[in-house]
Amino acid sequence: MTKRGKLAVLGSINADHILNLAQFPRPGETVIGKQYEVAYGGKGANQAVAAGRAGADVTFVACIGSDDIGRQMRQQFNRDGINVTTIEEVEGEATGVALIYVNKEGENIIGIYAGANGALTPERVQKQWQIIAQADALLMQLESPIESVQLAAEIAVKNRCKVILNPAPAAKLSDKLLALVDIITPNETEAQTLTGIDVSDDNGAALAAAALHKKGIATVIITLGNRGAWLSEGGKGKKIAGFKVSAVDTIAAGDTFNGALITALLEAQPLDEAIIFAHAAAAIAVTRSGAQPSVPRREEIDRFLQQQR
Repeated sequence: MTKRGKLAVLGSINADHILNLAQFPRPGETVIGKQYEVAYGGKGANQAVAAGRAGADVTFVACIGSDDIGRQMRQQFNRDGINVTTIEEVEGEATGVALIYVNKEGENIIGIYAGANGALTPERVQKQWQIIAQADALLMQLESPIESVQLAAEIAVKNRCKVILNPAPAAKLSDKLLALVDIITPNETEAQTLTGIDVSDDNGAALAAAALHKKGIATVIITLGNRGAWLSEGGKGKKIAGFKVSAVDTIAAGDTFNGALITALLEAQPLDEAIIFAHAAAAIAVTRSGAQPSVPRREEIDRFLQQQR
């Protein structure tokens, strides 16, 4: 049996309202949709689910509103193998909401209402310090209050827990926070926001990675969509190709990549192999619609990799 380290995920929970349409509406335009669904999402939740379904020992630190959909989502997380005792219900607040348009190319535009996610305060994080302190890795994103992300990272570093930051949605971050990060996983837009460097080619990816190394981050993984991922360690960079599939939509592809990546690393897989494992999980996810409904289980990832080899 594979030895697993403990993963703590701190992040957001959203109910995703997804409308598929031929093209995105322009300002003032009404466009008739093709399909509508409500799915479970939120970057933190997606990444926790991706890790749980891939086989990680994961505990999720998050908040839901005092509503039925939040409680239903917590029950689903439990079914996905996630420890949910650290998910707090916030009285008088709604569970977070994401309004998502998906066009015929599978691209998406997203607007978010934080709701209960905004109640994941430093005080609530402090209450869960032991979960973070006892974990081998802490995975976070930027849909939670930044001061809470900062505090969680500080707790992790003090207790020799690796800090993995997926800096999404794109935002400028303080050097104080970046110095606490062991592994950072931006996409092209997020890497450019953090460094000011265009990451549309390999040279740009190498320069952006070097800029992030200077902030004190040992491992930089820049996801490049269908071009794969740029891995840089100790100033040495290379591209690791992904898998070519027909995309239905790209919702939660990055989240699936992150959850699967950390799962593989906690199983002591070499970094290159962990990235290939994460590529496989993300490739499966983009062939399906929605956020968490698209996230594959371990046996599906393993089978996909066997077929590719």
